[in-house]
Amino acid sequence: MKTLAKNKLNEAIEILTKDANVLVPMKVDGVSKFAPWGSPGTLDFEAVNTLLPPKDVLFPNTEKMYSYKIANQEVTDLTVHNEAENQVIFGLRPCDMQSIKCMDDVFLTKTFVDDFYREKREKMVTVCIGCAKTAPTCFCDSMGGEPGKHEAADVQMYDLGDSYGIEAQSDAGTSLVAKWQSLLGEGEVQIPQTSCTLKVDMTDVPQKLSKMFESPMWQDISRKCIGCGTCTYVCPTCYCFDIDVKNAGNEGYRFRCWDSCMFSEYTRMAGGHNPRPSKGERIRNRFLHKLEFFNERYGKNLCVGCGRCVAKCPVNVDITLFIDKLKEVPAGE
Repeated sequence: MKTLAKNKLNEAIEILTKDANVLVPMKVDGVSKFAPWGSPGTLDFEAVNTLLPPKDVLFPNTEKMYSYKIANQEVTDLTVHNEAENQVIFGLRPCDMQSIKCMDDVFLTKTFVDDFYREKREKMVTVCIGCAKTAPTCFCDSMGGEPGKHEAADVQMYDLGDSYGIEAQSDAGTSLVAKWQSLLGEGEVQIPQTSCTLKVDMTDVPQKLSKMFESPMWQDISRKCIGCGTCTYVCPTCYCFDIDVKNAGNEGYRFRCWDSCMFSEYTRMAGGHNPRPSKGERIRNRFLHKLEFFNERYGKNLCVGCGRCVAKCPVNVDITLFIDKLKEVPAGE
């Protein structure tokens, strides 16, 4: 296997910046997230995971879709804003790679392709670094993942201590690794074996949840929820969004931005009716989507076990505790 010494990591990334915008884990103003290489902040490769996931690379927090001008009540100049650049996400963890696979399912399959997402995805290369350690809130291996690697990454790297093992897993990955030829060594590599300390049992959970839509437990687990939406904004697979328009005189633009199913306004209709008026309905929708609905539609859990919501919920509405509690509830209740 090819190896890259850690003291050559900066040089390797610099090589990639000649052809693409490279995003790396950084601490910016105290927040750990993916930011462009060279931007103000502190590199954070040793963190188990970033606080903010890389989903905004493909699905921006706020995204202008198109702008227009109006004359005589007709559109005279319509511009679609869909210019994507070559990008490399360098250093994402396997759970976040799995989250991108989930987002691919949403935006690229089942008869509809979102062109704004597709343009970015086609010009993106993923470089995944396997976890040499896990946080107390990580549980990806309970959700079908592996902390140490992900087969869908274009390049998989393994933390070997003073160096990284390098494995290209796609044509794009092979092209990327070829750019590092002068920096790479070669040798036998013992791939680290890592597991999460936090475990949940997902056996038959989707099937059991399919019979629990009217269960009183939804109201019980939602009592302490404050509806802040933190769980959805740090989640790498939440993709609720709103579309709005801004007009100024004879011109304007339409944009989409992240929204949250945990907000009461999200499902409120124009006439005032809200099909999810209480926290119980909103918690139910979120957990069923993560653990049942997505599994039924795409064959995988929408929760990737990154643990961000577990770590950051201010009132400890913990999805792993919910799964544990679910095991104690008789089916159909």
